[in-house]
Amino acid sequence: MINVAAVGNDLYTGARSIDFIGRRRRWYLFSAILVTLAVLGLGVRHLNLGLEFRGGSEFRVANVSTTGDYESTARKAVDSVESGHPVTVTKLGTGSPATVRIQTDKLDENQSENVQTALVKDFDTAAKNVSATFVGPSWGASVSQKALQALVIFLVLVSLAMALYFRTWKMAVAGLVALLHDLVITVGIYALTGLEVSPASMIGFLTILGYSLYDTVVVFDKVRENTTEAFGNGRLSFGRAANLAVNQTLVRSVNTTVVALLPIAAILVVGFTKLGPGTLLDLALALFVGIAVGAYSSIFIATPLLVTMRSGEPAVVELEKRAGRYAARSAKQSGAAAAAAGSPTSTATASTSGSVAVADRTDDGTAAVPPTEAEESTLTGRKVHKYAQASGPRNQPKRAPRSRR
Repeated sequence: MINVAAVGNDLYTGARSIDFIGRRRRWYLFSAILVTLAVLGLGVRHLNLGLEFRGGSEFRVANVSTTGDYESTARKAVDSVESGHPVTVTKLGTGSPATVRIQTDKLDENQSENVQTALVKDFDTAAKNVSATFVGPSWGASVSQKALQALVIFLVLVSLAMALYFRTWKMAVAGLVALLHDLVITVGIYALTGLEVSPASMIGFLTILGYSLYDTVVVFDKVRENTTEAFGNGRLSFGRAANLAVNQTLVRSVNTTVVALLPIAAILVVGFTKLGPGTLLDLALALFVGIAVGAYSSIFIATPLLVTMRSGEPAVVELEKRAGRYAARSAKQSGAAAAAAGSPTSTATASTSGSVAVADRTDDGTAAVPPTEAEESTLTGRKVHKYAQASGPRNQPKRAPRSRR
């Protein structure tokens, strides 16, 4: 059985590492495929906008026995009054009897009354069980306009805040690209699957932006800490310091995402099996898709993109050279120490260190050298107390009792 705590500790200290930065071209390709499919879905299938956005007439028939073909009955009633209109029939709730919702294009007052009469007759129910409402498209257009305005203001403020906090505009750009990546894929999933976009879905789209950004900022904060230390001591290249930051925050990101998705998944199960279509289900579905995609982008897109954007900076290039010299010097010292000690594994150690320094490289040419004995507790080279242990309580030496005079 996997010890999650031990794995998380190994990832944090650098004893175990996943090469997110070195494999970033794979993540870019995978995301490019997802974004392309999302754009094609938006361009070919388009979004299935709800009645609140496109406008139209809605009828609800209560206490309907859904054991029969209620969809054909509802379509027949509408076509008997005004044929040629697209008709959407949805059962609200589960079990039988239930409420049936019928949506169609805008009908005038006489047509609406005739459809109500036809529904009462065809469903063999009382007139009080059939209701009719009309929703104009102006309300949906107003909601869309306000949502776009809120999105633009949000992105501008976020860009300024991130640029000021991290003191570099490249982190702000990388965070916004990950943010738009999440939004495009989430909306594209709605287009490809034909899921209806309601006002609750719009609220969900805006909510996931904040969640995705929060996760990205946490990772970036650790990236800034590690890279600042790397610039100071020259032990790690920019790419390796950033990769260590992603590994150190990986368990936290996964745990946070799982904890957030579990209650939303419970709402989805209850919504699909018991409640049926509605505001709660629409909101939960948008949040579930968006949070999952946001966790992916925070780990696989935001930080790798930042490393790509900064890889050509003179300071980053110089840091890579310093880290390479430090790695070569450490490998040489380790080999000399092993030879002096007469270790039978000295030759193997020296050859292994040399092969790693040459062969194990990331896509940007960063040498991926394992930590030396002097760095066995941390890849960043921070000094560790001589009595500190890898696990368990600190073993401090006992003081000798003072002699009594």
